[in-house]
Amino acid sequence: MKIAYKLTDSKMRTCNEFQWELGKWYETTGEGDLCSSSWLHFYSDSLVGMFMNPVHAGIENPRLFRAEVEGNFIDDNGTKCGYSRARLVEELMVPQISPVQRVRFAILCAKEVYKEKEWNEWADNWLLGKDRTEESATITESAAIAAESAAESATKITAIAAESAAESAFYAVRSATIAFYAAKNAESAAKSAFYVTKNKKIDLVGIVQKAMEE
Repeated sequence: MKIAYKLTDSKMRTCNEFQWELGKWYETTGEGDLCSSSWLHFYSDSLVGMFMNPVHAGIENPRLFRAEVEGNFIDDNGTKCGYSRARLVEELMVPQISPVQRVRFAILCAKEVYKEKEWNEWADNWLLGKDRTEESATITESAAIAAESAAESATKITAIAAESAAESAFYAVRSATIAFYAAKNAESAAKSAFYVTKNKKIDLVGIVQKAMEE
């Protein structure tokens, strides 16, 4: 039996107040687009679920469950997945994620796709704790935006999406004292990173584990 992870609100409800019960099997058609009622939505990793929650369901004070899953399967580049049959089997302790860890996540995701030299130097210094000032972030942000503006028109869409990942990392840094905004921008960086790497598999589990190191 495969294992996946589910986030619910305090009353074990999810989108559109769908009610879950511990131990009860649920089944859907498992057809069509992942973002529909045809799938039961899960995360392959509990930490990935916690990092992605602000930009997905946005559940306040979520509860975390381990689930047994089977049937049809669909995956969204590791950010979330769907099964056609599942049941919640155990409630787990919710991992605590700090604003700094969310910023690390944002930067690590942006680094997967954004290769501008000055921005990456700033990012590496931030990750190492050498320079986390707002001033340096602002200066480097301006350089990153200028680099994007100079992109060739043939690669404009990819450049903009990569830039979006980098900008989200900046905004996460500048909002690091406000957990909500740090979270939203961190997850936006992840989504932008996946948008421009359709042919490249990002190790999201490895990224969240690295983000949690501090």
